[in-house]
Amino acid sequence: MTAFVVVGVGIATPSASAKPDLETVKKQVATYDHLAEQASERYNDAQVKLAQTNTKLSALNADLARQQQVVDAMREQVASMVVDQYQGDALSTTSQVVLSSNPDKFLANLNAVSAYNNQRGEVMKEFSTQLDRLKLRKAAVKDEAARLTALQKKMAAEKAQIDDKAAKAQDLLDHLEAEARAKILSGGWTGDMPDVAASGRAAAAVRFAMAQVGKAYVYGASGPNAYDCSGLTMRAWGMAGVGLPHSSSAQQGSGTRVSESELQPGDLVFYYSPVSHVGMYIGNGLIVNALNP
Repeated sequence: MTAFVVVGVGIATPSASAKPDLETVKKQVATYDHLAEQASERYNDAQVKLAQTNTKLSALNADLARQQQVVDAMREQVASMVVDQYQGDALSTTSQVVLSSNPDKFLANLNAVSAYNNQRGEVMKEFSTQLDRLKLRKAAVKDEAARLTALQKKMAAEKAQIDDKAAKAQDLLDHLEAEARAKILSGGWTGDMPDVAASGRAAAAVRFAMAQVGKAYVYGASGPNAYDCSGLTMRAWGMAGVGLPHSSSAQQGSGTRVSESELQPGDLVFYYSPVSHVGMYIGNGLIVNALNP
């Protein structure tokens, strides 16, 4: 890519040494901004996974509730069988077999006792199977709940990283004169907006993205007054009727990969390894993206 259309600035705040060298401060601010953006995209990715985990946990809990009803019903059936046995139903039937002097009746009663015992055996076997299924569902719910907790902790840690790096970038800018600070914060496109040859849904996405140029960069934002990188591309393609997650790494897995020479207006371009930034190609070697200064 030969040029960038910058959607917004990230941290418009100020540093901590008496008269720092401008280029040194610029590099340090860029480093902190990049680290903050990496943490922000990890946070966004964790948020996507958190929503998926919540959905899965709800489904698992519903399945667990249904299985609990099955087990409860079978438990009543088994309890009834045990009561019948201790009240002598089985003994009474066995006595009829032993005391019968009629060979035909003896055989009929014997078959009845055998069938009765087989039925009990099948019920107990099925009850055991349903109990095992219940245990598996309880374990699945427990595992998913643990995954949910881990994601929440990860999000808290990433948020702390964002705040820390943003604060350090702010501290670096604090001691600069207004003119020097403006030079660092003015890394964006200053020319006329280019004409873009795009059609269909891609044209709608590109038009929306370009219309956001000049708006603020805010970590985790997705409009309408501020954006982060994946928030901008998500909203742009959303206006074109295409749903994307609010995460650069998740967006990378949402479409078909193409080479740089095959890029068309509206295509998303991903940066770094692991991916922590995304922009939209608008043609003629230009990218529109929400980018820190």
